[in-house]
Amino acid sequence: GGKVGLPEAAFWLLLTNEIPTEAEVKALNEELHKRSTIPEHVYKLIDGLPKDTHPMTQLSIGLLALQPGSEFGQAYRAGTVNKADYWKPTLEDSLTLLGQIPLLTARIFRNIWFDGKHIPSDPTLDWAGNYAQMMGVDDSEGFKEVTRLYLMLHADHEGGNVSAHT
Repeated sequence: GGKVGLPEAAFWLLLTNEIPTEAEVKALNEELHKRSTIPEHVYKLIDGLPKDTHPMTQLSIGLLALQPGSEFGQAYRAGTVNKADYWKPTLEDSLTLLGQIPLLTARIFRNIWFDGKHIPSDPTLDWAGNYAQMMGVDDSEGFKEVTRLYLMLHADHEGGNVSAHT
């Protein structure tokens, strides 16, 4: 991490109502990296979209293509989850998507503005730092810090809807 708060620490706080220790944030980051694998068919789908497809449309397509891996979807279809326990596979899906979304969004960004030249994920970095690294806009620690700060400030409302903060 860096000097500003880490978005994944805020996620921990929201889930547990406790401020995480450095060890807990590190463990959460490791867990998110373990869950970050995106199936090859999703990459092929995203890479095959026209460059002028809006990034949010591409994100929607990518997220929908991840649905077959949903623990909630699998349990629901199998009839093996009780309504009182819906939160358990939903939490699992949330953690998995949180791990996958930086890879998916960085890929979309690099496809549109960097001719599909992708930068691999770095599991030694924190969640937001890794996302900044994969975007490849600026390799500096300063850019990683700005990305962390941006994600912390805007995570509470649809990723940056400024009207919500006025």
